[in-house]
Amino acid sequence: MAGQHPAAAHSGPAAPFWQVDRPGQGSRTLGRRDLACLRETRGMPRAVVASSGRCDHARPFARHSPRQPLLRKSVKTPQGLQALIDDGVIDEVLRPLKSGKEATVYMVRSGDVVRCAKVYKDMAQRSFQQRVQYQEGRKVRGSREARAIGRASKYGRKQQEAAWKNTEVDALYQLRAAGVRVPEPYSYVHGVLVMEMVTDADGHAAPRLGEVELTAEQAREYHRVLLRQVVRMLCCGLIHGDLSAYNVLVGPDGPVVIDFPQVVSASGNNAARRLLLRDVNNLTASLGRWAPDLLDTWYGEEMWALFEAGALQAETELTGNFEPDETAVDLDSVRQAINDAREEALIRQQGREAAAEADA
Repeated sequence: MAGQHPAAAHSGPAAPFWQVDRPGQGSRTLGRRDLACLRETRGMPRAVVASSGRCDHARPFARHSPRQPLLRKSVKTPQGLQALIDDGVIDEVLRPLKSGKEATVYMVRSGDVVRCAKVYKDMAQRSFQQRVQYQEGRKVRGSREARAIGRASKYGRKQQEAAWKNTEVDALYQLRAAGVRVPEPYSYVHGVLVMEMVTDADGHAAPRLGEVELTAEQAREYHRVLLRQVVRMLCCGLIHGDLSAYNVLVGPDGPVVIDFPQVVSASGNNAARRLLLRDVNNLTASLGRWAPDLLDTWYGEEMWALFEAGALQAETELTGNFEPDETAVDLDSVRQAINDAREEALIRQQGREAAAEADA
């Protein structure tokens, strides 16, 4: 019959599912192991079966079946990246790189260049806690957005979500321009950040600092380089906020700092000092495993003291020495200053109310 599939042209009853026709070799009855794999993979897409490592002996049947064209192993395009392919920003998704509490990062191809695409998770999917302490001091576009965020309305939550994603993008462009060792951002489209792919000397994805073994000399050099990046960030008015050995990649020319969704304002966040000290101490503790002499340093405290005094510069040489101010606090003077400020605010408020009554 015209248009009939070749596999349906034979006469007699259809062959049972445990017999497979192999081109040029006739039919063959599957063995006990083959049948077990067929039962295990029944209903699964053929591409999944062919790429599975559990049923290697079943691959010839899946690959050469006359009922199915040859399928190559491929990565399903995530929903968040399909729009970038449609717009020509990227050409192909190669594979996922990592999935964290804030986003999933994919290796993508753009022309002949391999890059990273960071797809941010929705607020309901994120597992990162204590977001409020990081958002303090962040600026929003206008007063309407600020009021909506404060009321936690639907529009406000949408604006808060957009501001959270934009924070890392803005920080990357600002820090890159300031000479901080961060991945180069290329574009931010449809809520996806496309940036430089950090690789090792062989062109593979660069390992994290916490995954490599170092000599004492290498550890000291990496510590020096990373502290310089922290100083430059602080001079830009920013603190990473979540810096550790697992947010640093080791490239062929040294460490590169990544992951900035939690970046905070150094002057507008009350937790800035604590977060800075935590960042520096995390790096010191990790690298101190290879160079124990680093553990007896006070770089974070020294850095913050210079920043508060307005004396910190991008190339300021740090010593690691710090003498804390142990002068006793005059609590009575502090209480008096607070009371004076309250009385002054009350007098101003009463004056405004009296002026409003006079106008009425």
